[in-house]
Amino acid sequence: MAAIDAMLKAAAIRIFQLELNDLSGVCVKISGSTADVQTAIATGRAVAEQMQGQPVSSVLTQVAADAWPAIQSRNEFSPLIQQSVVFEPAEQPGAAAEISAAKPMTTLYMNQETPMALGFIETQGFTAVFEAIDTACKAASVEVVSKEKLGGGYVTVVIQGQLSAVSAAIDSGKEKVNGLGKLIAAHVIARPSEAVLKLLPKL
Repeated sequence: MAAIDAMLKAAAIRIFQLELNDLSGVCVKISGSTADVQTAIATGRAVAEQMQGQPVSSVLTQVAADAWPAIQSRNEFSPLIQQSVVFEPAEQPGAAAEISAAKPMTTLYMNQETPMALGFIETQGFTAVFEAIDTACKAASVEVVSKEKLGGGYVTVVIQGQLSAVSAAIDSGKEKVNGLGKLIAAHVIARPSEAVLKLLPKL
């Protein structure tokens, strides 16, 4: 989500689909002008690498119409992680169908009011994330807005609130993970983009 937010703020692109795989990876599918797509990819890769991810990307121009059924995934529910694995921004139903073959495309492997900040705590292990999020919520006035299972024991919980409160909550929560599980990431996004908010799985 941090990479997506940075991409949306860096260039005039649109996200038409987000797809989880069974190796704790996420494929983000975007469209826009070639220059904007390239800028967004460079920004997203930098953020993902900074967070110790291993991003893989490609840019497709003049997309073949016959390839589209493989690129645009249908809604799919995974019983293994008990959630959907394909997401589309809520404000763009069927947006993928609007993308023409002439436009470049790339893949990079609540409350109704926009919150001031989003905070993420991702762990390997439920016990660790439960302890962390309980501590976070006790440390500051924040609200839990999402929980996502990524497979392999990875769980992410998302909170929202004022930037100072979210920062304090995340700092407190991540300290409680040691000994209970593995901390994968703890991150705060100030003023998240609307598309990021609409891509978050809801509780």
